[in-house]
Amino acid sequence: MILKGSQRGNAAKLARHLLNERDNEHVELHELRGFVSDEQLLDALLEAQAVAKGTRCQQHLFSLSLNPPEDERVDVEHFETAIEMVEQQLGLDGHPRAIVFHEKEGRRHAHAVWSRIDSETMTAKNLPFFKRRLMEVSKELYLQHGWDMPKGIVDQALRNPLNFSRAEWQQAKRAMADPQLVKAMFKQAWQSSDNAETLKAALEDKGFFLARGDRRGVVALDYQGEVYALARWSGVKAKDVKDRLPDVDKFPSVQERRDEIAKRMSAQLQKYAVEINKAYHRKHPSIEFKRTQLVERHRDERKALYDRQRARWEQETAARAARLPRGMGGLWSWITGKYSRIRTQNELDAWQCYCRDQAERDGLVSRQLDERQQLQRAVKEVRDQRSKDIADLHLELSAYLSMQRGHTATAKVKADIAKQPETPKKDKSRGQDRSRGSGPDFNL
Repeated sequence: MILKGSQRGNAAKLARHLLNERDNEHVELHELRGFVSDEQLLDALLEAQAVAKGTRCQQHLFSLSLNPPEDERVDVEHFETAIEMVEQQLGLDGHPRAIVFHEKEGRRHAHAVWSRIDSETMTAKNLPFFKRRLMEVSKELYLQHGWDMPKGIVDQALRNPLNFSRAEWQQAKRAMADPQLVKAMFKQAWQSSDNAETLKAALEDKGFFLARGDRRGVVALDYQGEVYALARWSGVKAKDVKDRLPDVDKFPSVQERRDEIAKRMSAQLQKYAVEINKAYHRKHPSIEFKRTQLVERHRDERKALYDRQRARWEQETAARAARLPRGMGGLWSWITGKYSRIRTQNELDAWQCYCRDQAERDGLVSRQLDERQQLQRAVKEVRDQRSKDIADLHLELSAYLSMQRGHTATAKVKADIAKQPETPKKDKSRGQDRSRGSGPDFNL
């Protein structure tokens, strides 16, 4: 199970993120522990923030995400066990805690948030080396469950360099591309070059163009004008980029580069982009409609189950309470020990009922995840095809630019150029008109 943690403030923003139903198909507030406000997540986190105002701590919350392997099904009990292990490892035992479950695209993951503030001493719990400790817990979880351990956990030097952050994923989503594919392109270009010129050529071969950023030094732009931070997407440090590209001023600004790309984009490439969008939007609405309908049905099924369980729990609670003797009989039962035995039996029955309800919820979620994953395969097929088409478009743009520099174009580009209509061009040297193929106009 991949564990990622961070110390942070801004309780309201975190609560909005955790309860975000726009980007998640299902959101479940599973637990609020140690808060006076024990019903609403926002109120609970704002309560923790109010307590923190009595200290000098700015990052009063510790946020943890738990992501199991993609092909593994993990129930609530195992998530809770993992959270308890992290809590003990970091020394956050007894601190106020919230647990939220998210489901998206047929996968389930969890978030846990602790208040770092000890309300008795009004001090923040120090969390030194928490990333290393999370890595240790993650290794233990992989071993306990018998999951295949990622190389990056076995040896951090072997970690997958194509993993991307939430910001990177959102940026690639704006460009409607696969972030893993984009990052692979950047890393390959970086590793295959050793100076500014070879890096520039390697990126242009993949349809990316260097420019002078406002605050990030050198950045790269794709054919849509989307800006990519070179260091982040290449998986290197900003200092490495500065060493390889020391002369930032020689690059055009972002706006100048965008204007240049717009001029270089031929009508045929624009036609490609339109075709990609049309093909995507023909398939996407029907799949999106099916996904929306499925999510709504799943939400209705869960609500119906929760309502039935709540009504049954209230009836069973009333029945258990009726077992306890009252009045003088209750006093005598307390003296003889019968009251204690009945209360113990009630607690056992209540725990068994809780486990039964949780098993029913787990069973429903498991069935729904299976159903959602079947649809996700169709979604992935459409997305993968679009990502491939966008990558091909980058290569075609590169081919046109290569032709402008006098290199050989790809067969597809040659075929498109052959379809270009011929226009008359005057021969100034002889004062006669001659007709010849003009080729694509790169100086639009």
